[in-house]
Amino acid sequence: MNHLLYIHNTSCISPQHTFLNADIARLEESANNKLKALEPPYPEIPAGILRRMGRAVRMGVGAALPLLQNNHLLSGIIIGTGNGGMEDCIKFLNQIIEYDEGLLAPGNFVQSTPNAIASQVSMLKGNKGYNITHVHSGLSFENAILDAMMQIEEFPSNNYLLGAVDDISSYNFNIDNLAGWYKKELVSNKKLYETNSPSSLAGEGSAMFLVNGVKTSALVQLEAISMLHSKDPDVIAKHLRDFIDNNSKGKGIALFLSGENGDNRLLKFYTGCEGMLSRDVPIARFKHMTGEYQTASAVALWIACYLLQNHDLPIHMVKRGPVHRGFRNILIYNNYKGVQHSFMLLSKVESYNNEKI
Repeated sequence: MNHLLYIHNTSCISPQHTFLNADIARLEESANNKLKALEPPYPEIPAGILRRMGRAVRMGVGAALPLLQNNHLLSGIIIGTGNGGMEDCIKFLNQIIEYDEGLLAPGNFVQSTPNAIASQVSMLKGNKGYNITHVHSGLSFENAILDAMMQIEEFPSNNYLLGAVDDISSYNFNIDNLAGWYKKELVSNKKLYETNSPSSLAGEGSAMFLVNGVKTSALVQLEAISMLHSKDPDVIAKHLRDFIDNNSKGKGIALFLSGENGDNRLLKFYTGCEGMLSRDVPIARFKHMTGEYQTASAVALWIACYLLQNHDLPIHMVKRGPVHRGFRNILIYNNYKGVQHSFMLLSKVESYNNEKI
């Protein structure tokens, strides 16, 4: 789909220094094969509400609120998540057993549904517009983008909060660990791409974007997005080639941002896609910064927006090509568990200024 979506402001809470005064050149190290988010103190969330929030809800609301100073301009909230408040859901189910289905504390139940993030933002800011949460595993955020694009096609001047959030709960970590998606040996994210073994590192984070269909004052435009399900690397490589031909307008790709995650079982997808690129296209990677989780592509989109605003590409991200700034466009490829794939093409908005909505 290629209806233009313009990004006017961004916010991100991740395992790296991405919130407010961002510095992605500084790489924080993983611990016990997990990349846990660097949570801020959340001064904008009232203390009485904050203490009742689960980790995922905290991160989502905390990343969203800095973008909503002029919340009266917001027409809707569109969030993608793979797990939502799964940790609170498990706590609530445990309470049912512990209290023998008696009187249960409602807090964990209220925070346990995937739409808790979008609803909390809406209640805190008094927003009564369009409010929806997309839960599609590794394509949750991409489907949220698709929804935003359709809304903006009909109402170009409307502003929407678009974002995604997932956390490392003990539930989803244990399930995916047993399924073989996380490294058995202890691996640092700084050495992630040097390993030749199955699986990756667990990650979490939240990225939020203020978007509409108006070019004026925009930072970045999302020109096209495509997603598909396939286990065939040749199908994915051909899809990438067609995606570039149909959407790059003959300008080529200035930077390929790859979701390569250190899992040698999935490397064939990334090398296949890289083979479709011209040899002079630089390649960067981001999952040593975020870890692997369903909506890691949202942080990848935040990183792309950051780089398109003339920030330097950190050396630790570079797989191939020169380290420089001033990319005209960036193509993101993400792959979740070798089945769900997405491509996003972003470009710099010419003659933008730093005025925020």
